[in-house]
Amino acid sequence: MPVDPQIAAILELLATSGAPSLASGSPEQARAAFRFTTVDMRDPATLVDVASIDNQQIPGPAGSIPVRIYRPAADGAVPTVVFFHGGGFVIGDLDTHDDHGRLLCRDINAVVVSVDYRLAPEHKFPAGFEDCYAATRWAADNIDALGGDPGRLAVAGDSAGGNLAAAVALAARDQGLPLAAQLLIYPGVDFTDDDTHASRIDNAEGYFLTADDMVWFREHYLTDDDVHDPRASVLHAEDLSGVAPAVIGVGEFDPLRDEGEAYAKKLSGAGVEVLLHRFDGMVHGFYGMGPLSTKAAEAVTALNSDFRRLLT
Repeated sequence: MPVDPQIAAILELLATSGAPSLASGSPEQARAAFRFTTVDMRDPATLVDVASIDNQQIPGPAGSIPVRIYRPAADGAVPTVVFFHGGGFVIGDLDTHDDHGRLLCRDINAVVVSVDYRLAPEHKFPAGFEDCYAATRWAADNIDALGGDPGRLAVAGDSAGGNLAAAVALAARDQGLPLAAQLLIYPGVDFTDDDTHASRIDNAEGYFLTADDMVWFREHYLTDDDVHDPRASVLHAEDLSGVAPAVIGVGEFDPLRDEGEAYAKKLSGAGVEVLLHRFDGMVHGFYGMGPLSTKAAEAVTALNSDFRRLLT
C-alpha cells in the first residue's frame, strides 16, 4: 500500500524545506536540527500526562548517567521499563524522546527509566551500550525504590535504542539479570554490508531515514573492527536462546524493515516468544508521529498493547 497520506504530507514538507540532510553536516548540527523538529516544534498539548517525572543522575561506567523517571498513577508495584532513545547513536536525548517515555508510562502502566547514554563520535562503541546495561542493572538493584515489581523488568528502545535494548537483553541473559520482555521499535540490528536486506535499497531515499544517514551514523559510532561485534550487529549473535520475549515493530517503508524482521525470525527460531508487527504505510520514526498521523497512533497502540500483555 502507499505511504500513509498524513505521513506523506510530512515527507513532502521535509523534501521542499531546503533543510540539509543529516549526513551532510556535523554531529552538532544534526543534534540541533533533530532537537528543533522533535522538541521546539512539538505542541506541548500532545504530550500525555503521567503522575510524576523525576530527573536523576545514576552511577555509570564512566561517570554519572542522566536519567528521567516517569511514574504512572497506580497503586502497588508495577512493571519497570528501561528505555533507550533513538538517533543513530549520535543524536537524541531525554527531551527529544520525552513523548516516548510518557506513552510507555501511560500505556504500559509502568515506571519508565529513560537513559541519556553517551553519544558518538565523542564516545564511540561500546560506550552507549555500557551505559545502557549499567542503567538496566541499576534499575534492577533499585526496583523497590522505583515502585517496580522485581519480576517485571523490561527494556525498550526505538531505532538505535532498539539496537541497544536488544544488546542489553542479550547481556542480561549472559549475566543472569532476568528480564521479562523487550520492545524493539524499528531496531537497527545489522551493521554489516549485508545485501540481503532489500528494504535498505527499496527505501533508501525519501522516507525520513536515508541510506546516506545510516552510513553517516555507522561511521561515527563504529570502527571497522566493531561491525561484527554482536553487541552492535545483534542479528549476528551466535545464540539467541533464553533472551526475554520480544515485541518488534517495523514500518513498510523503513530501510531497517528487513533486518528487524530477520531478527524476529532468528529469535523465534531460537525458541524465544516474538510478537512481530509490520505496519503498512509507515516510515522510520512512526512511533513519534502519533499526533500527526492516525495510522501511526494506531501502530503505537498495537505495540504498547502487546508489550503490556507480556508484562502483565
